[in-house]
Amino acid sequence: MLRRVAFIVDPMADRCSRFGKVRFHPTSGTGSCSYHAHPMDRTPGTLILCATPIGNLRDISERLADTLASVDVIFAEDTRRTGQLLAHLGISKPMRSYFAGNERARNVEIVELLDDGQTVALVSDAGMPVVSDPGSSAVAAAYDAGAVVTAIPGPSAPIMAIAVSGFSADRFVFEGFLPRKGRERALRIASLASDQRTTVLFAATRRVAKDLSDIAVLVGSERRVVVTRELTKLHEEVWRGTVAGAAAHWGGEVEPRGEFTIVIEGAPAPTHDLSAATDAALELIDSGTSPSDAVKTIARETGVSKRDLYEMVIVDRESPAESCEPKATPASSHGS
Repeated sequence: MLRRVAFIVDPMADRCSRFGKVRFHPTSGTGSCSYHAHPMDRTPGTLILCATPIGNLRDISERLADTLASVDVIFAEDTRRTGQLLAHLGISKPMRSYFAGNERARNVEIVELLDDGQTVALVSDAGMPVVSDPGSSAVAAAYDAGAVVTAIPGPSAPIMAIAVSGFSADRFVFEGFLPRKGRERALRIASLASDQRTTVLFAATRRVAKDLSDIAVLVGSERRVVVTRELTKLHEEVWRGTVAGAAAHWGGEVEPRGEFTIVIEGAPAPTHDLSAATDAALELIDSGTSPSDAVKTIARETGVSKRDLYEMVIVDRESPAESCEPKATPASSHGS
């Protein structure tokens, strides 16, 4: 099988130099090569996940522009929106749609292109593909096909939101969009009440007020929250306050507009009151529970140390007896 491969400015595209004889075209100044591909010598294609701006075209990196200009084909969540991005960069490339409804069929096409040694870019409307967007199945298919998978990093609404929130970013969880309704939604929100990690989630314009209202009920009205809107855009806004305040603000005081990212402060670390735990353990013991079982039960419920609680229980139970009994007088070695 004879293939012709055009040079592209890409460090990963070196199959011409490895497999074929280079021919230069003096009139155009470009080069190409021909090689006979053998199944054992097949160079796998590359799938590149490209993070695109989340609202400001000036956030396009030089590396992203170079990558989009060098790939063979671009799969886009919205070809019209990606077309505007390419027009801004002066790039013309074959594009195919890639969204939740056609992922399976498009994955077959992507694998065929990768098997042919081509370089494929995958982009979403904004931010990094896969993160609350289609693409994870394409990555899995590419790996199964033996292709190379890499990414071009870039703007990220969750990362920017947590950075400007002022909350701890040492440990955080990204929840994406909350379930729309039902038991799954209630359980997901309720689980945030005791989570000590900072939580980041997306909210649709029409649902942000409802999301904040439910969070206030199930997580706590006084929990601190930061609501960001239209990040990197002209009307960027960062609102700070309590969940109850946010629910009132976005649920009636103003009309929600734009794209929202919400950051909820993590739950405070539990305080272990050893004195109160000791009293609770003694009440169980007085009701007939053995000291060891009482200590285990209360330690599990309060989070206090079992060793510390057991020592306090023993001291409390022995102290009254010791104070009431007279000290024994040592017997005289001489007799009476």
